[in-house]
Amino acid sequence: MSEATVLKLFGEYFFTFCKMSGYDRMLQTLGGNLTEFIENLDALHSYLALSYQEMNAPSFRVEKRTDGAMLLHYYSDRRGLCHIVPGILESVARDFFNSEVTMEILNQSEDRERTGKKEHVVFLVLQKLKRPERKTREETNSESGNSPNSNKAQSGELLYMISIYSLANIIFCPIIPSPSSVGTLQRNLLSTFEPIYPERLWVEERTFCNAFPFHVVFDEALRIKQAGTNIQKYVPGLQVSGTRLNKHFTIVHPQITFTIVSIRKFINSQFVLKACREMLPELWRNQPRLKLKGQMIWMESLQCMMYLCSPKLRSLEELEEQKMHLSDIAQHDTTRDLILLNQQRLAEIQLSNQLERKKEELRILSKNLEAEKKKTETLLYAMLPKHVANRLKEGKKVEAGEFNSCTILFSDVVTFTNICAACEPIQIVNMLNSMYSKFDRLTNVHEVYKVETIGDAYMVVGGVPIPVASHAERVANFALGMQIAVREVMNPVTGDPIQIRVGIHTGPVLAGVVGEKMPRYCLFGDTVNTASRMESHGLPNKIHLSPTAFRALQNCGFEIAERGEIEVKGKGKMNTYFLRRNLHATEDEIMGRAEERHFQHTDLNGKSDAVMTYADSEQLQTASSNADGEYIKGLF
Repeated sequence: MSEATVLKLFGEYFFTFCKMSGYDRMLQTLGGNLTEFIENLDALHSYLALSYQEMNAPSFRVEKRTDGAMLLHYYSDRRGLCHIVPGILESVARDFFNSEVTMEILNQSEDRERTGKKEHVVFLVLQKLKRPERKTREETNSESGNSPNSNKAQSGELLYMISIYSLANIIFCPIIPSPSSVGTLQRNLLSTFEPIYPERLWVEERTFCNAFPFHVVFDEALRIKQAGTNIQKYVPGLQVSGTRLNKHFTIVHPQITFTIVSIRKFINSQFVLKACREMLPELWRNQPRLKLKGQMIWMESLQCMMYLCSPKLRSLEELEEQKMHLSDIAQHDTTRDLILLNQQRLAEIQLSNQLERKKEELRILSKNLEAEKKKTETLLYAMLPKHVANRLKEGKKVEAGEFNSCTILFSDVVTFTNICAACEPIQIVNMLNSMYSKFDRLTNVHEVYKVETIGDAYMVVGGVPIPVASHAERVANFALGMQIAVREVMNPVTGDPIQIRVGIHTGPVLAGVVGEKMPRYCLFGDTVNTASRMESHGLPNKIHLSPTAFRALQNCGFEIAERGEIEVKGKGKMNTYFLRRNLHATEDEIMGRAEERHFQHTDLNGKSDAVMTYADSEQLQTASSNADGEYIKGLF
């Protein structure tokens, strides 16, 4: 397909798009025929420019030839797009005026008379009305809503209208077949109207200049012959007899040279003139220059041009900038309504923009609130079990519970007191933060609940607050993971990996929420004390098991060595054990690395999710660990 064909098809589609966008009614009212439609396109573009100020629309001018054909002059700043015009106008003629149009380019050049939109294309436009399709009597009756059962009044009215149509077509349209709509008949009748003019003009000079306060009459040499009262007020130079109009104004639209010949060529366009700054009074030179918009009318008998215009103003702000009042504009001038309506529209737009800004602010606040809410929930879930925290959030009371069997773990750092005495506080904090971050991640891996950290002591429980049968295995695997994790935590004094003691005991406990300002989920009972004794009576880098913990882990795939009978403070003699390793799990599995590697291997996106999950957990538990210093209590 050629470029011209593609552009023409684009023009057809653009017209369809305009109709779909709701501009069809506006376009249909531009004129009763194709010529009037084209002549008013520039006025439509001027109106649309109020809303779309960056719009750079083309310009059109119609010239009628003596043989009845029409010449369309097209002007544009954008070269090469003239082939869109036939696509648009042929669609307009077909849809709005029931006619077929053919357009041919006669000339394509650069117009020297125009100061802008210099591409000048002349189209020869030939228009041919379509013959309406003949319809059967049944179709006619169906479309008009009549049927054999219709009442006589409707039938009589229809016959009367058909008779009028026939008579009108015989008189006015002997060649064209009878039209099929009332609207066509009305247009045909209106086209025969001839106005009657008075023998002389019944308006005196003073009245005319007051009734049209913004108008100028000038001759072929642009010499001003007459001016309205208010245009003289704001451009005092027009009161000087014989002064030239182009000394006081420049033409903004259409972009043409300021000569009577150019003006007559574009007589159907809306003209916009701007006052020259140097010709204004000194008081007004620093304010925006006056703009006028209106119609040029050629008076053949006087060989003069009359410019009927009004100030080009869009808002009360512009009215004030020109130091004008609504009273300066004639009451019949629509500029008054335009200013007030546009001011109302601007106020609505401003209000809408304010609402949009408030809406955006609320959206940002809501987003920030949601983020803060998540942080609060994160901290709350770090302090309390999730289902307990949710009940407290709902304002419900959390009853204390009794658990018949659970496994509790305590751990502490060997020689922690000596390390604290030899190091700076920040070094201790960094060491504990590193250690607790690793432990906190392991609580998610093995699904055990972190109860508390007090100094270097770390306490977890399995089977609480959600009872599970495998609570002892989970805590045992967690303890083995702790031993692996501390290899990466260095003693700030010696530079070697730190050593920890771990004690585990299995038995019944009571659990519940304690406190209101800083609620904590606490465990009570002898099981807590015994687990603490297993830790304090343990050995460095050993996992010390009580007899009940040993029995819970028997036949579960763990290697356990007997320590023998020892004296336990407050408990007497007890036969205890050491947990060595899990016979069926690797270090990576115990540390949760195997699952992470599986994610990384199978799904690149899954890798990010897995790492993010662990990272978020570490940050969460780290925040909890850092805050635990505030909750040190003698619970046990």
